[in-house]
Amino acid sequence: MRVFVALRPSSAALEHLDSALEEMRARAGRALRWVDPAQRHLTLAFRADLPGGALEDTVDELARTAARHRPMPLQLSGAGVFSARTLWIGVGGATEALGALLGEELLEAEGRERRRAHLTVARVSARSPRPRRRRRGEEPPLDPTQLLLAEVVRALSVYRGPTWEATELELLESRLGQGRSGGPHHAVLATIPLG
Repeated sequence: MRVFVALRPSSAALEHLDSALEEMRARAGRALRWVDPAQRHLTLAFRADLPGGALEDTVDELARTAARHRPMPLQLSGAGVFSARTLWIGVGGATEALGALLGEELLEAEGRERRRAHLTVARVSARSPRPRRRRRGEEPPLDPTQLLLAEVVRALSVYRGPTWEATELELLESRLGQGRSGGPHHAVLATIPLG
């Protein structure tokens, strides 16, 4: 199973973000594929290969971990790009408390993926414009999609959403190809209170 641990921002925080992204979506056209707002979450840890038989033990371990951490005030803040393809929004607020939570073994596995807490908002589309071909002796042409991503990140670097209280972790399964427009669908497997 492909699973991840996440914090779900409040509906007010997600609505505020959606308003902030409105102009970006219009400028991006078909270059970016936007994540369904219902699927947005702050990813804390990801594991691509959790055996189905380990689910119950994983939920129990996450409950023990969550009990050691108090609810925390957070806000969506700033932006960046992973792997030149994925646009994300960062997190501010009680970052020390969040850092302590991220320091835990949330999804124990060798080679597990752990990045900074982030909320994915868009990915480069297969229909994005491609740079023209390079001619002999020319510098490589600029990639219009990378220029667009840089512009969007620059515009969102000052973004600060409303504060919300993170009170629970979610363990979600990511089902590739089952979401809107062939994207992933995230199904909640467990909800675990903090503190």
